[in-house]
Amino acid sequence: MNLELFLLLGSGLLAIGLYGALSQQSVVMLMMGLELMFNGLIVAAAAFWYYVAPVAEGQVLIVVLMVVMAVEMAVGFAVVTAIFRARDVDMTDMAADLRE
Repeated sequence: MNLELFLLLGSGLLAIGLYGALSQQSVVMLMMGLELMFNGLIVAAAAFWYYVAPVAEGQVLIVVLMVVMAVEMAVGFAVVTAIFRARDVDMTDMAADLRE
């Protein structure tokens, strides 16, 4: 396995996540697209650090990013669940009136 394959995997995940985030109207599917985009960035960053400068600081930063991403997604799903329970809104175009 070389760096180019990992970067190709990361860019593929990023592209699939971008398509999923832009094409879906469901809030849950939108968040799943964002999750795929973050995972693609993490794969590319981890591969880059492993092949360019194999030091422990880069690997620790990747673990911290994964923990932050997991907490962010948990909070996001909690907010989506609260909005759905309060107003029965599950699509992004229906949630646009919540700004007012």
